[in-house]
Amino acid sequence: MTTVLVTGANGFLGRHTSRVCARHGHRVIGIGHGYWTEEEAHFWGVSIWHELDVTLAGLLAHAERPDLIIHCAGSGSVGFSFDNPAQDFERTVETTLEVLEYIRTCAPDARLIYPSSAAVYGRAARTPIPVNSPLSPISPYGVHKQIAEELCRSYGRSFGLHVAVVRIFSAYGSELRKQLLWDACRKATRGEYGFAGSGRETRDWVHAEDVANLLLLAGAHTSPDVPVVNGATGDGASNAEVLAVLFAALGVDRVPEFSGSQRSGDPEVYVGDATEARVWGWSPRHDWRCGVREYASWFKESAS
Repeated sequence: MTTVLVTGANGFLGRHTSRVCARHGHRVIGIGHGYWTEEEAHFWGVSIWHELDVTLAGLLAHAERPDLIIHCAGSGSVGFSFDNPAQDFERTVETTLEVLEYIRTCAPDARLIYPSSAAVYGRAARTPIPVNSPLSPISPYGVHKQIAEELCRSYGRSFGLHVAVVRIFSAYGSELRKQLLWDACRKATRGEYGFAGSGRETRDWVHAEDVANLLLLAGAHTSPDVPVVNGATGDGASNAEVLAVLFAALGVDRVPEFSGSQRSGDPEVYVGDATEARVWGWSPRHDWRCGVREYASWFKESAS
């Protein structure tokens, strides 16, 4: 058994990551925001929960010299980054620096996994997007993720920290309470069926458990060279296709309607090339159609 510290363990990705780590026999320490009962924390695989900010002082007091750190804390919304760029920077960049400083000064043997985002690519010229594509983010969120990646590379080069970066595409699953699927479920329950965009926007939908398995696997591939892989399936589905499956699973006999407007920081196609992750031995297990139906069932249960 190894000790895994999951920052942001009470968030969407943090919950799934903690549970996957626990299923593999690891002891999970979680830190972040939000109150959990002991029963709730254990359900998601967290052995010890500390409600606190991700700071060097907090890590010194509570991290217990972990073998692996998966830094899930941080901003997770392009829209939020446009409305609150300074807060987005703090959540993404500053917390990453605090974790890196903790490892450098107090836990040099700890390995770090940084969950980055496909947003660092911006409007990529080629799809599926390979990891060696130029980085040209078009949102504050993407810029901040790129800066956090650069910090990881700097600490790898300068101090020998063992780090790996996973650029996650469109992660989804139970507990996701934002973005397209959540918004669509809430609208449908109110009898609203209109959405921004054309419906042709295409995303690489990756189930949260598949992402979590990749993050844990990445722990065996960390190095001062800071390898990077895409957390992607290599297949895309348009918003219109996804919402059609979601509406059917919700029992909504309507077709989603699209305004045709384009949102800032929202490229039309985001599909990733997962070649490097597959070389590591990872492959996604969840088909997006089954995953969307599963999400609809979770939403109906959570709303009841």
